[in-house]
Amino acid sequence: LTPHPSPPIMNASAFARGNGIVQPTEVSRWIWETKYRFDGGDRPEQDIGDSWRRVAAAVASVEPEADRWRQAFLDVLQDWRFLPGGRILAGAGTGRQVTLFNCFVMGIIEDSLDGIFDALKEGALTMQQGGGVGYDFSTLRPWGTRARGVGGTASGPVSFMRIWDRVCDVLLSTGSRRGAMMASLRCDHPDIQRFIRAKQAPGELANFNLSVQVTDDFMRAVERDADWPLLFPAAALEHGEGPLAPRVWTGSEGPLPCRVLRSLPARALWDELMTATYEGAEPGVLFVDRIQRLDNLGYRERITTTNPCGEIPLPPYGACDLGSINLTRFVLDPFSDRARLDRDAIARTVAVAVRLLDDVVDLSRFPLPAQAEQARGSRRIGLGITGLADALLMLGLRYDSEQARTLAAEIMRDITLAAYRASIALAREKGPFPFFERDAYLASAFIQGLPDALRDDIARDGIRNSHLTAIAPTGTISLLAGNVSSALEPLFRASYRRRVRDARGRERELELTDYAVALWQRQQRACGVPPAFVAAHELAPEDHLAMQAALQPWVDNAISKTINVPADYPFADFAGIYRRAWELGLKGCTSYRPNPLRGEVLGTDEAPASHCCTLDREGE
Repeated sequence: LTPHPSPPIMNASAFARGNGIVQPTEVSRWIWETKYRFDGGDRPEQDIGDSWRRVAAAVASVEPEADRWRQAFLDVLQDWRFLPGGRILAGAGTGRQVTLFNCFVMGIIEDSLDGIFDALKEGALTMQQGGGVGYDFSTLRPWGTRARGVGGTASGPVSFMRIWDRVCDVLLSTGSRRGAMMASLRCDHPDIQRFIRAKQAPGELANFNLSVQVTDDFMRAVERDADWPLLFPAAALEHGEGPLAPRVWTGSEGPLPCRVLRSLPARALWDELMTATYEGAEPGVLFVDRIQRLDNLGYRERITTTNPCGEIPLPPYGACDLGSINLTRFVLDPFSDRARLDRDAIARTVAVAVRLLDDVVDLSRFPLPAQAEQARGSRRIGLGITGLADALLMLGLRYDSEQARTLAAEIMRDITLAAYRASIALAREKGPFPFFERDAYLASAFIQGLPDALRDDIARDGIRNSHLTAIAPTGTISLLAGNVSSALEPLFRASYRRRVRDARGRERELELTDYAVALWQRQQRACGVPPAFVAAHELAPEDHLAMQAALQPWVDNAISKTINVPADYPFADFAGIYRRAWELGLKGCTSYRPNPLRGEVLGTDEAPASHCCTLDREGE
């Protein structure tokens, strides 16, 4: 399948530099050279083709028929149909002591000095090997409280987050990719207001993304304008006079008696969260009850936080390897009346991609034994998409049209069903994932929504991977693929500039033209943009939300999506986006609104950083 030319990045001589600006045709090679090229060993890689061959050979080495699968993997990689996660591309076959997993959630932080610094050490080791980490800091006592036994006064979760931030600041992951971290906190933790305000000062906790764990009870309390109790497990506190209330706390097997330290109006806390997000793009929101309710492994794990970009909710020590189907490669006769998607080819590519990601579980190193145990027990993978907006444009559909959302949902449904079929076939061949319990797995809410035929196959044969789909941010690998649109995000602009940093910390400025726009201009031999072109800043926030909601029912992990909001967007409407996200069944919500704290303006020629990441610190 070659519907249109592959990104022209093989020939180094094609990329002339001038005036300190990298020409558009050089973007892919620059990304490859600075982030993914392996220059060790006897034969340094000369082009991306060498990298694809390295990855294909390494991943296929765990297969009994290595030659057969090496070629199958190479076919989908070198035609850009499948883009593996950045850690796979950077690390597979290099012999380096790195993990091939992008995403980790770390273990429960024990509320003691030993426990805190043990957790810090584990995070440092994980980031050193290239993994981003997520933490739930809810186990740490609130500021000003005293502990039983030692009688010390707690400094609170945010103070310890600053220690993590400093450690991350001096650690570089593989190549020029800095370690990324997620910090989350329960909405009923007594320090939740300190957490919400933690990044108000410029540069504060710069290596963290923040998300509040929002429960259904809290959202209902906001609707009723009820009081909201802030509490903490009573056994961890020296004394207290507040009433006790049972809660399933982070790290607990069942409800614990928790001491109510104070209460405040739920709507006031919600407004404070929305104000911080409106003014500074953080914290984001995790709808943790829905995450738990829809977890395929909810019968054996409790999830309270996610990886740094939010697309992979994970249990303690959970991990996930990522990859994306590049939808632009499946558009036949683009920009014509005959434009269409080759959906059969997508399904065939999905089957190969699932096998590749499953093999990564066996090939990868893990910084910690507990991470290996979790990853190999569940064999979670996160197969997603990139280039959605470009593919829609090539098909003549505006991103904000109902037709585009319907097609996008159909594509995601096709991918998910094909992925489940492939995983069931792998289970017949290699066995189901070790944590598989047939009846409990089939009873989980997402699996209940699959077609009966697939559920029957799972009942008979099992399934190789507990989870299969996630939509991650793909900023770097999308640039590698010729600047296709990232994940499910709309197009930023037809052409723009972007500052990037190499492994030595040197900044450069790239001039970029969107992949689909450049293809249309070559076809038409003209400037301008295709008729269906629409830029991110021209879309209403509701259009962003509607696209995420259209795809979420067919994603068993989660979706990383930034909802762009104009600077003059009314605050009441902004807060309504997050309420609507909960009503629509999303697992989380993040937004970006231009503001002085972020220091970037959407709609100019300069590309903004998203809520979750920058080019040198992101999930892909």
